[in-house]
Amino acid sequence: MARSNPATGTKHAADASAKSAAYGDGMLHPAPSGSVVVVGAGMVAHRFVESLTSRDTDGRWSVTVLGDEARGPYDRVGLTGYFSGKTPDDLALDPAVLEHDRVRVRTDARVTAIDREKRTVTTAGGSTHAYDRLVLATGSFAARLALDGFDHQGCFVYRTLDDVAAMRAWVAKRSAQLGRPLRGAVVGGGLLGLEAAGALQAEGVSPFVLQSNERLMSAQLDLGGARTLQRLIEARGIEVRTSSVTTRVDADKTGAVCGLELRDGTWEAVDIVVFTVGVRPRDELARAAELRVDPRGGVVIDEGCDTSDPAIMAIGEVASFDGQCIGLVAPGYAMAEVAATRLLGGEAAFPGFDTSAKLKLSGVEVASFGDAFAETPNALDVTYADPVSGVYKKLVLSDDAQTLLGGILVGDASAYTSLRPLVGRALGGDPAAYLMPSDLAPAPQGDLPADAIVCSCNGVTAGTVREAVTEHQCADAAEVKACTKAGAACGSCFTLVKKLVATELAASGKEVSNGLCEHFSFTRAQLFDAVRVSGLRTFTSIVERFGTGRGCDICKPALASILASLYSGHVLDGELATMQDTNDHVMANIQRDGSYSVVPRIPGGEITPEGLMVIGEVARDFGLYTKITGGQRIDLFGARLDQLPDIWKRLVDAGFESGHAYGKSLRTVKSCVGSTWCRYGVQDAVGMAVQLELRYRGLRSPHKLKFGVSGCARECAEARGKDIGVIATEAGWNLYVGGNGGFTPRHAVLFAEGLDDEGLLRAIDRFLMFYIRTADRLQRTAPWAEEYEGGLEALKGVVFDDTLGIADDLDRAMASHIDAYEDEWAATLADPEKLKRFQSFVNAPDKADPSLAYVAERGQARPATAEERASGAVLIGGTTLAVRS
Repeated sequence: MARSNPATGTKHAADASAKSAAYGDGMLHPAPSGSVVVVGAGMVAHRFVESLTSRDTDGRWSVTVLGDEARGPYDRVGLTGYFSGKTPDDLALDPAVLEHDRVRVRTDARVTAIDREKRTVTTAGGSTHAYDRLVLATGSFAARLALDGFDHQGCFVYRTLDDVAAMRAWVAKRSAQLGRPLRGAVVGGGLLGLEAAGALQAEGVSPFVLQSNERLMSAQLDLGGARTLQRLIEARGIEVRTSSVTTRVDADKTGAVCGLELRDGTWEAVDIVVFTVGVRPRDELARAAELRVDPRGGVVIDEGCDTSDPAIMAIGEVASFDGQCIGLVAPGYAMAEVAATRLLGGEAAFPGFDTSAKLKLSGVEVASFGDAFAETPNALDVTYADPVSGVYKKLVLSDDAQTLLGGILVGDASAYTSLRPLVGRALGGDPAAYLMPSDLAPAPQGDLPADAIVCSCNGVTAGTVREAVTEHQCADAAEVKACTKAGAACGSCFTLVKKLVATELAASGKEVSNGLCEHFSFTRAQLFDAVRVSGLRTFTSIVERFGTGRGCDICKPALASILASLYSGHVLDGELATMQDTNDHVMANIQRDGSYSVVPRIPGGEITPEGLMVIGEVARDFGLYTKITGGQRIDLFGARLDQLPDIWKRLVDAGFESGHAYGKSLRTVKSCVGSTWCRYGVQDAVGMAVQLELRYRGLRSPHKLKFGVSGCARECAEARGKDIGVIATEAGWNLYVGGNGGFTPRHAVLFAEGLDDEGLLRAIDRFLMFYIRTADRLQRTAPWAEEYEGGLEALKGVVFDDTLGIADDLDRAMASHIDAYEDEWAATLADPEKLKRFQSFVNAPDKADPSLAYVAERGQARPATAEERASGAVLIGGTTLAVRS
């Protein structure tokens, strides 16, 4: 059944603080009637306390929580978020759980001994606490290698908030000391190791990953999936070396790490080393108390989470069940529920370990679930691989190809939330269809059974989600999340939760929320109007008035786009800088090797010889790969982050401006030469294309925009494949709207005929502004126009007949955008604060980034493959260097 959190107030917080402070007296604290002492204050302990107190309506148990860290429980699963701007407060778990009247909490209270005969525990501070039942939730610690130099300055493990804070501090300190970017090694290529590598990269460190066996994430992926993942990781600029064992870490004369040696005798210069070689259960208390401990570590428990002492339970990573200890939160939560249920007199049994996992690394999708390695007798597997797109998918099926047993998804994990609950059930239809690209793959057929697990972290079933809607009157996915905890841990199931909630609400005749995300109940169009009417200009003020929480990677970029559309603010101004999508953060497109591309605007594809020479000189001087794009521009590839300001200064000084290739905005206006040169042209296509591009440049929108202008009906500019297409006729301009390329190409449809210049601009102004105000997040013009109520005819009425009475408002909004436009890169170059965003390598302008390696091809440099890196001389940062083998 769905459960609500206990309602607590500030009085409880004060009481909890007072109680905690009273426990430093070194005295014996007798057990109240029905006293539970929990050793450990992590995620599993937090879940146990919440489950116990929320269901203990008779007040049978009081709880004392003893944690050895200085802070309360926090989200260790989301630890990598610390490097993308989250604070310790953002990661803190619901404090109300431990502010309950019957809960007492002590931090900095490391338990040193258990007296099973007296039923007491003693802390390092000398205080003793009596218990009726003891729950061990001590978790695990990062494994240590028997390695010379493991403790040198600059060596870290990746386990706690203190660990990641120390890593960040070291990077800042050491890079300042050395006056150059750092190079880092991550020893261990599992789930945590890859997240650690991403965290280092986010801090401006060039990382490489050392994996001792032949494949990354070996506990979750087979060889095919691991090889695909390796290519994806390397495309992000993170080097990967498999079958590489570290034998020694060296330090310089100051004691700071300077390099490491591998088993094959090679030596690598590094400035920081992060060890992620697994975890070990913290079972030392249990061993000292002579509880039964598995030879491989971990306190042995039965299916009720009881240890060899009937007064002591163990849950989470410290508990060994069926000879296994698993370092995942989902089984720990399941144990916490079992332990709480048993203490309340109920029947419950731990079902065994669910080892489903999903990688949390921006831009890399990986998921593994169920029997991923096809260990079930006679199991079949169906595999789809697309090395070009970096996609590998495998489903493991029963011997009759009917029942889903597990799967691996690399490069495209969009099906994870739908497939994961179906493990152990009939898949239905052709299994191979589920492995097709996400746009073509079918949704699983039929409703999920009530007992299908939707949220594996919290063990929430589809039935529980439905009950939250029908019995507990939850009105949206956010309320269901608060009620059931579905989606409250890693968040990977939240999309499925939203679908279940919407279906259940619709079935019961209730209004279905189309909210932008869990933090806003408004649609994007409603939020646009709310921001426009209120005049609010910061995310903080908007979320305080119209939303809840701290926002997410869905609502923040959407609101950044809305604010840019309304107020034309610079993308790096104030809070806006923290709200942007990945590329907008640095106003450049990140490429597969971690470098960036530079795209100056070339309106209508028209450029002077002087302009061409400037672009050529910049490309030559910075060693950039150049290519003419499909939108009649020149793309410069291979720029380092620190080079972007220098490159753009040269371009801006020559009269170029940002082409917005990185933004959800106007990209290009493609044109033929029209009547200027072509004997078939009937209108000045180039002149109109230039006018359109300069009019709408920098216009932020729900999705990217592309235009085309053809000078006659021969359509050389392919205008009918664009969001806005303009085709010249003898009678004027024909306007087409709603076309696009991509995975699902659409032809634009005729919107108006025979327009003069003024009429054409006015129609496009209103069409675009209405689209920007009413489209959903990431919705292109084609589906927007198709789904708009009344279709194309209704849109014509808005644009030409002012059926909504907003035409003047749309005209003013466009005029405001045109008047307020400024080139983002020119403004950035004039602002020292904004330039600090590009300083991770600026303090070493002559130092090549060792993670960027190239080979010559057709007279230019392209990113080197892993095999080419290992083969000998490659280009690194523009200089030919011998690569150490």
